[in-house]
Amino acid sequence: MRTVIAVHITAAVLSIVVGASMLLLQKGTTRHKLMGRVWVAAMFVTVLSSFDIRELNHGHFSWIHSLSVLTALSLARAIWAIRQGNVSGHAAAMSGSFIGLAVAGIAAVVTPHRLLNLMLGGWFAHTLW
Repeated sequence: MRTVIAVHITAAVLSIVVGASMLLLQKGTTRHKLMGRVWVAAMFVTVLSSFDIRELNHGHFSWIHSLSVLTALSLARAIWAIRQGNVSGHAAAMSGSFIGLAVAGIAAVVTPHRLLNLMLGGWFAHTLW
């Protein structure tokens, strides 16, 4: 496995774990803000590392990279919104980013020939289809 793929998977898993825990935390606390910074950093590592993963399109960017751009913009929007005091805009952008992350993770696990699917022996794809 290439290092960038390992970094991407590690950052994505960290993002899922921290993001899920954020749903349970009281909002606006010091803990929430600290965990939010960790989550955003892990998400940006996930996004940035994705641009060096181009196996799906023979060394070129694919349509999946547009989702990375959308995620980066959503994270920037969330940061901007909270700095402007727009809590509902912040929450919407963060929620959208987390939902997108979860959907992308599920797709990577269940899609045949994707690394996560192969690493898990294709069990999820065979179980669901």
